[in-house]
Formats: sequence, C-alpha cells, structure tokens
Amino acid sequence: MGLKYLEISNFKTEIGKQSSITLSYQFFGKSIDEAPVVLVNHALTGNSNVSGKDGWWSHLIGKDKCIDTNQYSVLAFNIPGNGFDNDQQKLIANYKDFTTRDIAKIFALGLEALKIHSLFAVIGGSVGGGIAWELAALYPKLIENLIPIASDWKSTDWLIANCYLQDLILCNSSNPIADARVHAMLCYRTPVSFKTKFDRTTNESLGVFNIESWLIYHGKKLQERFHLETYKLMNQLLKTIDISRGRGSFDKAVSAITSHIHIVGVNSDLFFTVNENKETFFRLKELKIKTSYHEVKSIHGHDAFLIEYEQLTELLDPIFKNYNVKVA
Repeated sequence: MGLKYLEISNFKTEIGKQSSITLSYQFFGKSIDEAPVVLVNHALTGNSNVSGKDGWWSHLIGKDKCIDTNQYSVLAFNIPGNGFDNDQQKLIANYKDFTTRDIAKIFALGLEALKIHSLFAVIGGSVGGGIAWELAALYPKLIENLIPIASDWKSTDWLIANCYLQDLILCNSSNPIADARVHAMLCYRTPVSFKTKFDRTTNESLGVFNIESWLIYHGKKLQERFHLETYKLMNQLLKTIDISRGRGSFDKAVSAITSHIHIVGVNSDLFFTVNENKETFFRLKELKIKTSYHEVKSIHGHDAFLIEYEQLTELLDPIFKNYNVKVA
C-alpha cells in the first residue's frame, strides 16, 4: 500500500515546544477491522516500507512469512522527518527539541486517529525498539506483545557517547553524512565480522583495503538518499531512549505494563549489549511482569537484526504462529 497521511496539530514535545506534525504511514495485509494489528517501528535509516519487493524487513513480514500478512494487519509509521515522504518538515530543523518519547506519543496519536485501540504486537529494532518501549510505558494496556529487538528501555552511557560523537561529526565535518556513517558502521558490526568478510584483502583498482572501499561505499550510499537534518534527528532519538525519565525509576515505569515483553538480544551487539538486555529481563522477572528473553547468535553485531532472518523467524514464530487467527 502507498503512503497515507495524518495531520497532528499543536503537538507539544516533552520539553514544551509546539509543532504541527504530518505523520505518514503504510498498511500491509488485512484491514484493521478483520485482523489483529501489528505495529512495526523502523530503525535509524529505515522507513514505513517494511514488506513487499523493496521492504527492508520483507524476509520477516509478508504472505506466509513469520508476520503473515494473510493473518495480520501490519501498520508502519514513518518517524516524522525521516525523509521517506520527501517532506523534511520544520520539526527536523530543531532536532534537539524531540525525544524518543515524543515519537511514541505521535505514534499513539496516529493510532487514535486510525481508531486502533489495541495492538497484538509492537516490534522494532534498535531505536524502533526504543520507541516500542516508550509506547508501552505511556499506554501500559495497549500492547499484547512488546518485542524490542537489538534494543533496550534506555540509552546507555556507551550509546550516548557514540551518539555524541555522531553529532559532532554531523555538525562539524565537511562531509558529514558519509563520515558519520563510516563511524556508525564500526559500531553496527564487529571485528570478527570484518575479519570474516575482508581478512585484510585489498581493492587493487582503488588502491585501498577492501574494508576501506566498503566503508566508502556505505558512506556514499547513505549520502545519496538521506538528509543531514534527518540524520541529526534520528541520532538524537537514539540518544534519548529512557522510559524511567520523569517517572522515578524503571520499576515504576513498567509497573502497569500488561504486555508480554519478548526481549530479543544479539550476542555480539556493541550498541545494545546482551548484558543490558539480560539485566532488564531479570529485573522484569523479579517484578513479576510477563517476559521472555531470546538471543540471536551472530558475528555481525547490532546489524544482525537486519541479517539473521532465519534465526529471527525461529525465535518469533511462537508469538505469531500460535495466535488463533481466522484466515479468510
């Protein structure tokens, strides 16, 4: 389905700034009045196009896939200002006015406008998982299954430090998008992943190491399709995940959540580490909140949620296949 739009007037951000928002979105699969709804939150360079020929999660979402569009109504919003609808909007000019919680509130207003009052699942990777956590904390009875992948309920000091460096590059480099992307790729993958892929080989035609040509390629590729202000905004959102902010503690923030929380970590993730994921899992268990922990085994680090589709399908199938959905 093509892009559709909602207008949200006089939205007030967490720090009190007011803005009018255009929220774009796409549906896949069955209509919302005949099937359970699954909300998919995209990551930093993603968008609402989650299924079909060019869908970035099409290995997981589609007909007869793990999240089966024969059985579910799949909804994906674009984070306002992500550039997918070719409208940068005025909000991204003031990217530091926005937090991950603001995006969760905007998505909730979108759900309200679409008359969606319950969600079978909310799933997202990286910052998309952070938005899912924020949505669950804001509306603790909204979501039946909360599925943050390669994510967590907060940005750690390590993640904040990397986002700070990203912001410095984006604001000061003469080639900001490409340079920031090169740094980011070092965090998204791992030393073992690079050794396996490149093993110190060289690109003879360019006269550089293959790891260098690969980084140059990814920098140029993002530069061609991404806006600078969009990158600044998305980096800001990644830095501001924290459901405990203003709520006293994590325990208080999750106390009313009725969702089954399915935490999916990646054993080699350098951004959202499995140690943090496990700490969250064990604390939820102590609080007697329905939860489970699953782990993707991969050499590829944070990006494994975009690579290890077979493992993700195996881990997520019990959630989506065991639901008693009548197929028309």
